[in-house]
Amino acid sequence: MAKSAAAKKSAAKAARARKIAAKEPVAPKKRSGATRKPLALERIAAILDALQKTYPNAVCALHHGNAWELTVATILSAQCTDARVNMVTPALFHAYPTPREMAAAQTEDLQPILASLSFFRQKSKSLVGAAKVVVQEFGGEVPQTMDEMLRIPGAARKTSNVVLGSWYGIASGVVVDTHVLRLSRRLELTTNDDPVKVERDLMAILPQDRWIDFSHQLIHHGRQICEARKPKCLDCSLETSCNSGDKTWSSH
Repeated sequence: MAKSAAAKKSAAKAARARKIAAKEPVAPKKRSGATRKPLALERIAAILDALQKTYPNAVCALHHGNAWELTVATILSAQCTDARVNMVTPALFHAYPTPREMAAAQTEDLQPILASLSFFRQKSKSLVGAAKVVVQEFGGEVPQTMDEMLRIPGAARKTSNVVLGSWYGIASGVVVDTHVLRLSRRLELTTNDDPVKVERDLMAILPQDRWIDFSHQLIHHGRQICEARKPKCLDCSLETSCNSGDKTWSSH
């Protein structure tokens, strides 16, 4: 005798419950966009709360001892891992410890130190140019406003937000690197793929006092859990708030 619709539904629920209990991968249910509200205040609050509890002490991974060193390291981190940047900056800072000394260098002088980094020739040029601007226009001190930071060669909004937020504690915007961009889209906090537009979207929905920590925490989460190809959804503290179609495990 064919099973009734109610019996089939009950059996399906039981099977799903067994999979969850056994921690087996379960494809997330497809939900209607009309019924979900990804930007609801309570959902944003839940995401921020989970990030804070999971990464309460998240800080910038680039090694630095002052605003200038952080500026240099962030410029070098473009299309390169922080770990790789941290391998070359000790020698760089030893050879050129201040903006004035780097401003007096030739681009070719920096290239042997930076040779293991991507686009090291262009980055060498940017660093010398950045040092000259910091010395000539700002008296050797890294400025503390977005407009002034953007006058430094190689310091686009990402670099400027990193320095202003991580060193000066100024929440002028949200750092959008590859991890923040990718996870923000996975979490449906934005539908854009342009970093400037993503930053604009995040600034509109996040409390300003969380702009700095949010980026650090999401970057840590992207490196440790929410990987691009195979996210570790079973270990994810954001899993209950996530409806991404490429989840490897789902509780809902």
